[in-house]
Amino acid sequence: MEFMDVVRKRRSIRRYKSKPIPDEVLEEILEAGRLAPSGANRQPWEFFVVTDQGLKERMEVPEWAAKAPAVLGVCGDPEVSQNWHVVDPTIAMEHMVLAAANLGLGTCWLGKLGRDERIKAALGIPDRLKVIAITPVGYPDESPPAKDRKPLSQIVHYESF
Repeated sequence: MEFMDVVRKRRSIRRYKSKPIPDEVLEEILEAGRLAPSGANRQPWEFFVVTDQGLKERMEVPEWAAKAPAVLGVCGDPEVSQNWHVVDPTIAMEHMVLAAANLGLGTCWLGKLGRDERIKAALGIPDRLKVIAITPVGYPDESPPAKDRKPLSQIVHYESF
């Protein structure tokens, strides 16, 4: 798909087929996150993949999200980048979300910063890391329509406001 087609067609998906995701497809999505830019190239992120149903339940992700074949997550490490440990992992997650869409998979952003205790406990994530976001990943079992977006004329300012 052309890049702007991916951006235009990507939707938040909340119903997934039970079809497993091939390892090489998951790896391609993770590679997109790994290649994301970061301040001073510090790469203050660590990713996780959960396919085990029991773990998804212990993470206390929403029931509809736990039905997806996989849940991906990104953590930020303030020890690696105190100033960018939230922004840089967020960029990496968006790279993964767009890569998934390009591969015909659905996702749905779930922000977890500050509400990550259950996930950290279930997966044994070190205390220093902050869970920034997770997303279920799977083959969509729905096709939501596009949501209205403000026109550029309402949100872009040239030279001054």
